[in-house]
Amino acid sequence: MSHYYDENPEVKSNQKKISYHFDKVHLEFTTDTGVFSKDRVDYGSDLLIKTFLKEHPPGPSKYIADVGCGYGPIGLTIAKVSPHHQLYMLDVNNRALALTGMNKTKNQIENAEIIESDCLSGVSDQQFDYILTNPPIRAGKDVVHRIFEEAYGKLKDQGALYVVIQKKQGMPSAKKKMQECFNHVEVVNKSKGYYILKSLKG
Repeated sequence: MSHYYDENPEVKSNQKKISYHFDKVHLEFTTDTGVFSKDRVDYGSDLLIKTFLKEHPPGPSKYIADVGCGYGPIGLTIAKVSPHHQLYMLDVNNRALALTGMNKTKNQIENAEIIESDCLSGVSDQQFDYILTNPPIRAGKDVVHRIFEEAYGKLKDQGALYVVIQKKQGMPSAKKKMQECFNHVEVVNKSKGYYILKSLKG
């Protein structure tokens, strides 16, 4: 059985094209079998994008990581809306990374770097202002919690981790873990059972 969090999904490729809009920005994404939410930008990712960009409209240049980027909707949308930021698109899934590269080119995005990375292990020498993740719930709680643990060490002082997670898929335990790692967690948005959790380092 092949999963979207596998390094090399074995399921047969079947690419499709989808559209996504944020404000006046329009993006076209190529998706595929073997990656998360191939038929549309999922509700959680959409909520995370909108929440983050509301809190952080275009401003000073920041370094931002999208952990478990999939085919790229979260990080590439932020990169397109805020071209002065530098985005780092991280995933363990090689098919997802290839799609992110295609989508970066298709949407004429220059400010995104694509890196094969198990959680944040692939960016050992980089510090970030913000880390965002729609975590791979099906990979298990250990993987999700490792993202939070590694995020603390990769954030600059006063940096922030943003996580989108459904209540029924582990929000209470994720919130507890983020509190343990950061000594701070807050719910900054919620809708239809999805929560945006934010932890500040500082």
